[in-house]
Amino acid sequence: MTIFTEAQAREILEKTVALSTADECTATLSGSVAGNIRFALNNVSTSGIVSNAELAVQVAFGKRVGTASINAFDDASLRSVVKRAEDLARLAPENPEFLPAIGKQEYRPSPTYSESTAAITPEFRANVAAGSITPCRAENLIAAGFLDDGKNFVAFANSNGNFGYQQGTNFNYTCTVRTEDGRGSGWVGRNLKDASEFDAGRDVRVAMRKASESAEAQALEPGKYTVILEPAAAAGLISFMMRFFDARTADEGRSFLSKRGGGNKLGEQVYDPRVNIVSDPWHPEAAVMPWDGDGLPREKMAIIENGKIANLDYSRFWAQQQGKRAVGRPGNLLMSGGTASTADLIRGTDRGILVTRTWYIRMVDPQTVLLTGLTRDGTFYIENGEIKYPLKNFRFNESPVIMLNNIDELGRPVRVGGDESSMVMMLPPMRLRDFTFTSLSDAV
Repeated sequence: MTIFTEAQAREILEKTVALSTADECTATLSGSVAGNIRFALNNVSTSGIVSNAELAVQVAFGKRVGTASINAFDDASLRSVVKRAEDLARLAPENPEFLPAIGKQEYRPSPTYSESTAAITPEFRANVAAGSITPCRAENLIAAGFLDDGKNFVAFANSNGNFGYQQGTNFNYTCTVRTEDGRGSGWVGRNLKDASEFDAGRDVRVAMRKASESAEAQALEPGKYTVILEPAAAAGLISFMMRFFDARTADEGRSFLSKRGGGNKLGEQVYDPRVNIVSDPWHPEAAVMPWDGDGLPREKMAIIENGKIANLDYSRFWAQQQGKRAVGRPGNLLMSGGTASTADLIRGTDRGILVTRTWYIRMVDPQTVLLTGLTRDGTFYIENGEIKYPLKNFRFNESPVIMLNNIDELGRPVRVGGDESSMVMMLPPMRLRDFTFTSLSDAV
């Protein structure tokens, strides 16, 4: 068994905490049943189901901390993992920024669980692969993609009386389609709460069309252009920028939100007034767990409001140092927009470039969040409201801070996955002025 009920999880956790002789003990029990299917060259290559549960124990003697984990839950195993954590704590140096485990909290459940996603079967996954591959074969295109899905739970308890439990599900699909000669490439991705909303045969058509239409790519001189970033293209840049909303980094002069002479830019106008980003654990389309990694309850809060910095992320330690109230770190990012689709933004563009995806994004300058990266899987020239021809891919050097000060129009937000942190986001397609392309790339 890897998905424990709340009662089963509570019993294991309370037994574990009671076994500890340390000054404090926190036990976290998590489990998942994760399914996947991978296909390439129009054939399924791998598929499987991985089931696992794990107990992690953290103890402290004063400011000396030790952690250990195990995936067995009999009494002897629980005693063993607690003892190992305590032995490690006694050997550890003191952590000068150690804070005691939080006390009892109240958590408002969030809608992170979907019955349709939890009920996914191997047959469902096989049908997703078939729905992606069959239309590509029919048009002499080559599909490669991956679906991963699963159900999971997280539960925790500590010696200060806190306890939390909740189940969740996940669904993430991507598919890259290439022409047979490898000169054209298209992509589609779907990050969903409910699997019932997904239709591989429908969604793969987006990637197929872009692959076919991008085969005869032309070179365009690098420079500053009006661009339309699809939500997946904007996600990498914006999620990278949000890493710098840490209050300590800003206060210590290490981020674009640092003020000269000290302090941070909380309350200052940094973006176009149309930029609004909030975090809301209970958003029906992008719900996340109602606590962060420290067990602090998350709250619905503005992060950027009318272009001004509304809130920064204070760790428990830094909040104590600065006399601030620590709240749970955001688990999602929800950006406001308008009602226009990507197609609507294209129709309203005299001249510009459509970017399907950005990738291989790296930092150039943390003080301005200047990033470099590449476009891929469908880059097109727009003229008089129409796609005119495909373009060779570009390398860009752009700051999302500057980018979000050069807004022409924002479209309708959709759910996308983020970077490697897997943060859920709702982002609009966006038309932006003066986006900087620095060179061409031969990659498709």
